Amino acid sequence: MIPALNHPPTIPIEHVDQRVRLHGISWEGYESFLALRGEQSGTRVTYWNGELELMSPSINHEIFKKTLARLLEAYTEERGIELNGYGSWTVKSAKGKLGVEADECYVVGLRDAEPTIPDIAIEVVWTSGGIDKLEVYRGLHVPEVWFWQEGALRFFVLQDQEYLASTRSRLLPDLDPALIARCMGESSQTQAVRALRAALRDANAAH
Repeated sequence: MIPALNHPPTIPIEHVDQRVRLHGISWEGYESFLALRGEQSGTRVTYWNGELELMSPSINHEIFKKTLARLLEAYTEERGIELNGYGSWTVKSAKGKLGVEADECYVVGLRDAEPTIPDIAIEVVWTSGGIDKLEVYRGLHVPEVWFWQEGALRFFVLQDQEYLASTRSRLLPDLDPALIARCMGESSQTQAVRALRAALRDANAAH
């Protein structure tokens, strides 16, 4: 489970993720909620073992997730890797009674058929609390979950039905998390992408 973060109470409310957690919700209740909500809400919904969690991400949460998404997309473009983004796609299993919406999720490579789960789910850990999403992703058999937390990118790779912490992505093994972290510290998303592209091109030129 990802460790909780302890933020001081002086943080403005718009900089804190807002969560509502409901107990004893049936699978039918979860699906009814999704149907009523529709596709336009920014609220992330997670369902696990009768628990329904609604999370409204803060501005900081959204900035980090969007910057990380742009960096990953720029990285794969520079490296000539096929990548399809699915945003906060609702991935669920009626059999397992599990459902989750990542901050961002991706499929690596080209597919002949429409995917049923993403290859990579990205989660920003900004404020504490909430359902243990690794357990949800494990039940859905998502191959990799990436967490951006406290200025670092952490990888969890599914192996033998359990997630193992890893220093690198198995699907994108050449992606350097330290480089991503440095770029995340740039003053804007555009500057972050420029810095990443420059570093990758310099590395190519050196070889």
